[in-house]
Amino acid sequence: MTETFDLADLKRRMQGAVATLKHEFGGLRTGRASTSLLDPVHVEAYGQVSPLNQVATVSVPEPRLISVQVWDKALVIAVDKAIREANLGLQPTVEGQILRIRMPELNEQRRKELVKVAHKYAEEARVAVRHVRRDGLDILKKLLKDHAIPEDDEKRHEQEVQKATDETVKEIDAALGAKEKEIMQV
Repeated sequence: MTETFDLADLKRRMQGAVATLKHEFGGLRTGRASTSLLDPVHVEAYGQVSPLNQVATVSVPEPRLISVQVWDKALVIAVDKAIREANLGLQPTVEGQILRIRMPELNEQRRKELVKVAHKYAEEARVAVRHVRRDGLDILKKLLKDHAIPEDDEKRHEQEVQKATDETVKEIDAALGAKEKEIMQV
């Protein structure tokens, strides 16, 4: 089977790295309540481990409060335990079948740590984009070597791949800047 060059596929893979970054940014606590903070929480329910959103409704009634409405009264203790053990630094208060989670204020040191984590996530996304670029350039070199495309086309496609890479990295940097600003806001 001969490989073909598909710029649209490369761009799709690069956008996948951006989507992953934005999902990871959603889990970074900024002092503001967000339902995505509880995405990593899994609950032991009915003999199996389930994501929190399959056993409860998660909502944000106030900017600094997350409310978790557990559907089955028997699972309230399991949900409380799962949230506490998820290492998110969150302490739910149980009120019947509702768990209320107040978002504590972030101090300056914690904000700086979160910014470092955001930079790490952004760098991982940039590396993923560069890997996609390398894959695309490798395909182009192979096609040129096999005389499947002329050298002019190879050079033109290389420029297209680089342009797509630059645009995606710019998008990653913009997302990082926005997240950093959001974290450092007092």
